[in-house]
Amino acid sequence: MKKVSYIVVMVLLALFQFNCASKKSVKKEVERIDKEMDTIEASVESNETRLKEHDAKLAEQGGQIQNLSQEAKDALARAQSAEVLAKGKLLYQVTLSDDAVKFGFNKADIGPKAKEILDNLVAQLKADNKNVYIEIQGYTDSVGTEQYNMKLGLERAEAVRRYLSEAGIPLHRMSTISYGEANPVADNKTKEGRSKNRRVVILVLE
Repeated sequence: MKKVSYIVVMVLLALFQFNCASKKSVKKEVERIDKEMDTIEASVESNETRLKEHDAKLAEQGGQIQNLSQEAKDALARAQSAEVLAKGKLLYQVTLSDDAVKFGFNKADIGPKAKEILDNLVAQLKADNKNVYIEIQGYTDSVGTEQYNMKLGLERAEAVRRYLSEAGIPLHRMSTISYGEANPVADNKTKEGRSKNRRVVILVLE
Protein backbone atom coordinates (compact mmCIF):
# COMPACT_ATOMS: atom_id res chain seq x y z
CA MET A 1 0.00 0.00 0.00
CA LYS A 2 2.84 2.30 0.90
CA LYS A 3 4.55 1.48 -2.39
CA VAL A 4 1.42 2.34 -4.34
CA SER A 5 1.06 5.64 -2.49
CA TYR A 6 4.71 6.43 -3.16
CA ILE A 7 4.30 5.70 -6.84
CA VAL A 8 1.20 7.85 -7.03
CA VAL A 9 3.01 10.71 -5.30
CA MET A 10 5.97 10.41 -7.70
CA VAL A 11 3.69 10.36 -10.70
CA LEU A 12 1.82 13.41 -9.47
CA LEU A 13 5.12 15.21 -8.77
CA ALA A 14 6.39 14.35 -12.22
CA LEU A 15 3.20 15.60 -13.79
CA PHE A 16 3.43 18.81 -11.80
CA GLN A 17 7.05 19.41 -12.85
CA PHE A 18 6.20 18.59 -16.46
CA ASN A 19 3.29 21.01 -16.31
CA CYS A 20 5.50 23.75 -14.89
CA ALA A 21 8.18 23.11 -17.51
CA SER A 22 5.55 23.15 -20.24
CA LYS A 23 4.19 26.48 -19.00
CA LYS A 24 7.69 27.97 -18.97
CA SER A 25 8.36 26.64 -22.47
CA VAL A 26 5.06 27.99 -23.75
CA LYS A 27 5.74 31.35 -22.11
CA LYS A 28 9.17 31.58 -23.73
CA GLU A 29 7.73 30.62 -27.10
CA VAL A 30 5.01 33.27 -26.76
CA GLU A 31 7.62 35.88 -25.83
CA ARG A 32 9.74 34.89 -28.83
CA ILE A 33 6.78 35.13 -31.19
CA ASP A 34 5.81 38.53 -29.72
CA LYS A 35 9.33 39.83 -30.38
CA GLU A 36 9.25 38.55 -33.94
CA MET A 37 5.86 40.18 -34.52
CA ASP A 38 7.19 43.48 -33.14
CA THR A 39 10.15 43.24 -35.52
CA ILE A 40 7.88 42.45 -38.48
CA GLU A 41 5.53 45.33 -37.64
CA ALA A 42 8.46 47.74 -37.32
CA SER A 43 9.80 46.56 -40.68
CA VAL A 44 6.38 46.99 -42.32
CA GLU A 45 6.04 50.52 -40.91
CA SER A 46 9.54 51.36 -42.12
CA ASN A 47 8.78 50.05 -45.61
CA GLU A 48 5.51 51.98 -45.71
CA THR A 49 7.37 55.15 -44.74
CA ARG A 50 9.95 54.59 -47.48
CA LEU A 51 7.21 53.91 -50.02
CA LYS A 52 5.46 57.15 -49.08
CA GLU A 53 8.72 59.08 -49.39
CA HIS A 54 9.40 57.42 -52.75
CA ASP A 55 5.90 58.28 -54.01
CA ALA A 56 6.35 61.87 -52.84
CA LYS A 57 9.65 62.14 -54.74
CA LEU A 58 8.07 60.66 -57.86
CA ALA A 59 5.21 63.14 -57.63
CA GLU A 60 7.67 66.01 -57.19
CA GLN A 61 9.75 64.88 -60.15
CA GLY A 62 6.59 64.40 -62.19
CA GLY A 63 5.63 68.00 -61.49
CA GLN A 64 9.08 69.19 -62.46
CA ILE A 65 8.99 67.22 -65.69
CA GLN A 66 5.56 68.64 -66.60
CA ASN A 67 7.03 72.14 -66.37
CA LEU A 68 9.90 71.40 -68.77
CA SER A 69 9.94 72.48 -72.38
CA GLN A 70 9.48 69.77 -74.98
CA GLU A 71 13.18 69.96 -75.85
CA ALA A 72 14.08 69.48 -72.18
CA LYS A 73 11.66 66.56 -71.87
CA ASP A 74 13.25 64.94 -74.90
CA ALA A 75 16.71 65.49 -73.41
CA LEU A 76 15.62 63.94 -70.14
CA ALA A 77 14.16 60.91 -71.91
CA ARG A 78 17.42 60.40 -73.82
CA ALA A 79 19.44 60.75 -70.63
CA GLN A 80 17.35 58.16 -68.84
CA SER A 81 17.47 55.86 -71.86
CA ALA A 82 21.27 56.11 -71.86
CA GLU A 83 21.28 55.47 -68.10
CA VAL A 84 23.17 58.65 -67.30
CA LEU A 85 22.38 60.99 -64.44
CA ALA A 86 19.25 63.06 -64.98
CA LYS A 87 16.58 63.11 -62.30
CA GLY A 88 14.19 65.35 -64.18
CA LYS A 89 15.27 68.76 -62.93
CA LEU A 90 16.29 71.41 -65.43
CA LEU A 91 18.81 73.62 -63.66
CA TYR A 92 19.11 76.14 -66.47
CA GLN A 93 19.70 76.49 -70.18
CA VAL A 94 22.01 78.64 -72.25
CA THR A 95 21.23 79.65 -75.82
CA LEU A 96 23.84 80.70 -78.34
CA SER A 97 21.83 82.32 -81.12
CA ASP A 98 23.34 83.74 -84.26
CA ASP A 99 21.99 87.22 -83.60
CA ALA A 100 24.13 87.33 -80.44
CA VAL A 101 27.17 85.14 -81.11
CA LYS A 102 27.27 85.25 -84.90
CA PHE A 103 27.33 81.75 -86.25
CA GLY A 104 28.43 82.51 -89.79
CA PHE A 105 26.14 81.47 -92.63
CA ASN A 106 26.77 77.76 -93.25
CA LYS A 107 29.45 77.87 -90.52
CA ALA A 108 29.93 76.01 -87.24
CA ASP A 109 32.76 78.16 -85.89
CA ILE A 110 32.55 79.52 -82.34
CA GLY A 111 33.27 83.24 -82.22
CA PRO A 112 34.60 85.38 -79.35
CA LYS A 113 31.15 86.24 -77.98
CA ALA A 114 30.12 82.59 -77.91
CA LYS A 115 33.38 81.64 -76.18
CA GLU A 116 32.73 84.28 -73.53
CA ILE A 117 29.27 82.83 -72.83
CA LEU A 118 30.66 79.30 -72.73
CA ASP A 119 33.48 80.35 -70.39
CA ASN A 120 30.88 81.75 -67.98
CA LEU A 121 28.94 78.48 -68.22
CA VAL A 122 32.06 76.44 -67.44
CA ALA A 123 32.83 78.66 -64.44
CA GLN A 124 29.30 78.17 -63.12
CA LEU A 125 29.39 74.40 -63.61
CA LYS A 126 32.69 74.14 -61.76
CA ALA A 127 31.50 76.42 -58.95
CA ASP A 128 28.29 74.41 -58.51
CA ASN A 129 30.30 71.17 -58.52
CA LYS A 130 27.23 69.04 -59.22
CA ASN A 131 26.89 65.81 -61.18
CA VAL A 132 24.89 67.11 -64.12
CA TYR A 133 23.90 65.93 -67.56
CA ILE A 134 24.35 68.37 -70.43
CA GLU A 135 22.60 68.06 -73.78
CA ILE A 136 23.73 70.36 -76.57
CA GLN A 137 21.13 70.91 -79.28
CA GLY A 138 21.99 72.33 -82.69
CA TYR A 139 19.50 74.27 -84.83
CA THR A 140 19.62 76.01 -88.22
CA ASP A 141 17.44 78.24 -90.32
CA SER A 142 15.42 76.82 -93.23
CA VAL A 143 17.88 77.71 -95.97
CA GLY A 144 19.21 74.57 -97.65
CA THR A 145 18.00 71.01 -97.66
CA GLU A 146 16.69 69.28 -94.56
CA GLN A 147 19.51 66.74 -94.69
CA TYR A 148 22.16 69.45 -94.94
CA ASN A 149 20.66 71.42 -92.07
CA MET A 150 20.62 68.34 -89.83
CA LYS A 151 24.33 67.92 -90.52
CA LEU A 152 25.09 71.61 -89.95
CA GLY A 153 23.11 71.67 -86.68
CA LEU A 154 25.09 68.69 -85.40
CA GLU A 155 28.39 70.31 -86.40
CA ARG A 156 27.49 73.40 -84.37
CA ALA A 157 26.50 71.32 -81.36
CA GLU A 158 29.71 69.27 -81.62
CA ALA A 159 31.80 72.44 -81.81
CA VAL A 160 30.30 73.59 -78.51
CA ARG A 161 30.86 70.15 -76.96
CA ARG A 162 34.53 70.19 -77.96
CA TYR A 163 34.99 73.63 -76.48
CA LEU A 164 33.39 72.64 -73.18
CA SER A 165 35.46 69.45 -73.08
CA GLU A 166 38.69 71.37 -73.63
CA ALA A 167 37.62 73.65 -70.76
CA GLY A 168 37.39 70.66 -68.41
CA ILE A 169 33.80 69.42 -68.64
CA PRO A 170 33.76 65.57 -68.83
CA LEU A 171 32.76 64.26 -72.24
CA HIS A 172 30.66 61.45 -70.76
CA ARG A 173 28.42 64.05 -69.13
CA MET A 174 27.59 65.67 -72.48
CA SER A 175 25.70 64.63 -75.57
CA THR A 176 24.77 66.36 -78.81
CA ILE A 177 21.77 66.24 -81.07
CA SER A 178 20.68 68.15 -84.16
CA TYR A 179 17.17 69.34 -84.83
CA GLY A 180 18.25 71.04 -88.06
CA GLU A 181 15.63 73.49 -89.23
CA ALA A 182 12.92 72.03 -86.97
CA ASN A 183 11.45 73.95 -84.01
CA PRO A 184 12.17 77.49 -85.24
CA VAL A 185 11.83 80.27 -82.68
CA ALA A 186 11.29 82.98 -85.30
CA ASP A 187 10.03 83.47 -88.84
CA ASN A 188 12.45 82.07 -91.40
CA LYS A 189 11.07 84.49 -94.00
CA THR A 190 13.05 87.37 -92.50
CA LYS A 191 16.79 87.83 -92.11
CA GLU A 192 16.37 88.61 -88.42
CA GLY A 193 14.22 85.51 -87.91
CA ARG A 194 16.72 83.25 -89.66
CA SER A 195 19.47 84.69 -87.48
CA LYS A 196 17.55 83.75 -84.32
CA ASN A 197 16.92 80.23 -85.61
CA ARG A 198 20.62 79.57 -86.17
CA ARG A 199 21.40 78.62 -82.60
CA VAL A 200 22.77 76.10 -80.12
CA VAL A 201 20.78 75.38 -76.95
CA ILE A 202 22.60 73.93 -73.94
CA LEU A 203 20.40 72.20 -71.38
CA VAL A 204 21.87 71.51 -67.94
CA LEU A 205 19.88 68.79 -66.18
CA GLU A 206 20.34 67.42 -62.68
